Amino acid sequence: MKKVLLGLIGSGIQRSLSPALHEEEGRHHGLRIHYQLIDVSGDVLDGLVSAARLMGFAGLNVTYPYKQAVLPLLDDLSVEARAMGAVNTVVRDADRLIGHNTDGSGWAWGFRRALPEAKLGRVVLLGAGGAGSAIAHAAVGLGVQELLIFDRDTDRAAELAGAVGRNAKAAKDLERAMAHADGLIQATPLGMEKSPGMPLDAKLLRPELWVSEVVYVPLETELLKAARRLGCATMDGGHMNVGQACRAFELFTGEKADIARMDAHFRRLVA
Repeated sequence: MKKVLLGLIGSGIQRSLSPALHEEEGRHHGLRIHYQLIDVSGDVLDGLVSAARLMGFAGLNVTYPYKQAVLPLLDDLSVEARAMGAVNTVVRDADRLIGHNTDGSGWAWGFRRALPEAKLGRVVLLGAGGAGSAIAHAAVGLGVQELLIFDRDTDRAAELAGAVGRNAKAAKDLERAMAHADGLIQATPLGMEKSPGMPLDAKLLRPELWVSEVVYVPLETELLKAARRLGCATMDGGHMNVGQACRAFELFTGEKADIARMDAHFRRLVA
């Protein structure tokens, strides 16, 4: 049985389901995958990437807060990662480390699955970090006509809007942006167990609004609870997590993942 060493670099990731998802899917392909959580904080990324080179990791996932900081430490980037300015998947190619981004395609898969009838006229995106960057490109690719990007760092929001180009603009007034929105995408760490709470005032939600969440620990965030109480159509963060993991598995192993099987496994794990 072929052995594959993988890992996840991030902060506050002890409850990540990535090890279980990758190891179980690997078993179905005759692979013995060991997926290591590398839970760190601070300015340690350079040393970790160097260590991964030496230790023979076949690949790494990268999550908050390192998706953008990892870029200059890699040997090359995929077209998607370069355009999005963020990496969540690093693949070893001989002695080179190549950065990819599976967040955008993972979110798009989940969105089509969970919210197939969603209106795409005006959509508000909260967060212009690594996840937000990937989702912004994916959302416009799905047909969003006007994407309003809100971030506490207004310069970062403007920079992302400029990178996405058509149909995207930075929003400085969240209440005004939400007033006539068809949908809301939540792409900040707010709502995670280590950062509990709501990313916006619940009064800005309306029953006709759809809400997409990227946080999946916990799966039922305060935002989703508030949105569902109003009757909003919702998409939990598990959809994006499974979608991005499926593509990452394929990049790591060269094997075609069974996304329905991975999704069913994920839902069993969080039940």
